Amino acid sequence: MEANTKTKFKTTDEYLSTLSKDKRDLMQTMRKTIQEAAPEAQEVISYNMPAFKLNKILVYYAARTNHIGLYPTASGIEMFKKELSDYEYSKGAVQFPVDKPLPLTLITKIVKFRAKENMEKAKVKMK
Repeated sequence: MEANTKTKFKTTDEYLSTLSKDKRDLMQTMRKTIQEAAPEAQEVISYNMPAFKLNKILVYYAARTNHIGLYPTASGIEMFKKELSDYEYSKGAVQFPVDKPLPLTLITKIVKFRAKENMEKAKVKMK
């Protein structure tokens, strides 16, 4: 089951509470992996999905019917196209099937790349 999209979520915990146990466990693993890769990032709900923000949005993530979606923006997909070739992906999103383990090392690399990218953009903006 997907998160109830009629509900306007205020927190990630609220979003996760609407999921089945197996999806909630995958989403908690995704959440923890993102937090560890970018500990200075702030958890937010944006577009009614869990997300992490560091100056700007780093990544969104969401439970779907048959996959967990990670939305690291176009740059996050482009940089890791080769490593993402085993998964369905588009310009700004990748789908990790719910019946397979999450690729935590790859997710960590994507999040760290996005954190570095956001910090560099923030520095340029401040000049």
